[in-house]
Amino acid sequence: MKRLASLIAATVALSAFAAFSAPANAQGLTGTLKKVKESGTITIGHRVSSIPFSYYDDKQHPVGYAMDICYKIVDAVKADLKMPNLKVKLLPVTSSTRIPLMANGTIDLECGSTTNNAERKKQVDFGMTYYVVKYRFVSKKSAHMDKIDDLKGKTVVSTAGTTDINALNKLNTSRNFGMNILAANDHAEAFLMVETGRASAFLMDDILLSGLVANSKNPSEFSISSESLGLEPYSLMLRKDDPEFKKLVDDTMTKLYTSGEIMKIYDKWFMKPIPPKGINLNTPVSDALKNVFEHPTDSPDPSVYK
Repeated sequence: MKRLASLIAATVALSAFAAFSAPANAQGLTGTLKKVKESGTITIGHRVSSIPFSYYDDKQHPVGYAMDICYKIVDAVKADLKMPNLKVKLLPVTSSTRIPLMANGTIDLECGSTTNNAERKKQVDFGMTYYVVKYRFVSKKSAHMDKIDDLKGKTVVSTAGTTDINALNKLNTSRNFGMNILAANDHAEAFLMVETGRASAFLMDDILLSGLVANSKNPSEFSISSESLGLEPYSLMLRKDDPEFKKLVDDTMTKLYTSGEIMKIYDKWFMKPIPPKGINLNTPVSDALKNVFEHPTDSPDPSVYK
């Protein structure tokens, strides 16, 4: 009888220890961190042609400025969860699929060229701003297009699911431009339409256009407009209503900025030759972005960055 009682006591003690050890699975964790802990995997959504933020190199491996920042977040997750061997799954996304895949839990972190705006924050959340862009268009120099008014009556392409194509449609309606607007699946396809003459111009974020032109067959054939339709902030995309993961992301990015380490990453992708062709975009950090690095913010309000 005493032996039976001892066995029961030992079983209860082991059960209690297992319950106490449950943080390895779920206890004390919520949202994304709980999901990652239980699955042993963090899934990163990435782009395939958003140079230099998130794109494929010559080995079809996703690289870029956003990817480097994302891996800093992954390192912070590994440390926070005490999971040095955490698996990282890479999943390509498009402008149209990235928000649905985040909202339904397929991806845990999206690393690309995604605009943080008030409308999107109704569905998803964002980390600290890591780049500030302007809407411009690329066209062939032979077309002599440089101002927004030059788009009137032209066939203009932009990428489906982006804020750029929304801005293009609003411009067309509000100012009666009479444009024929085409929607491409990705940035590379949109640029190809201009390259092959199927569209007169491609409206997109200026730095993405610079990357596409620099890596094209004949960069000297293209020009990027001097006039823009406005500006917007980029950041990593997260799930909405996940304060625990949001804090980890914000704390990691803030430390990256205030320590000055962000400038090493920035210079690597914007001021030095990058794969696959060794092109140097030669794009110094803007005053707006410099201010963000000094005073980190996740604001979706464009006026904050002017």
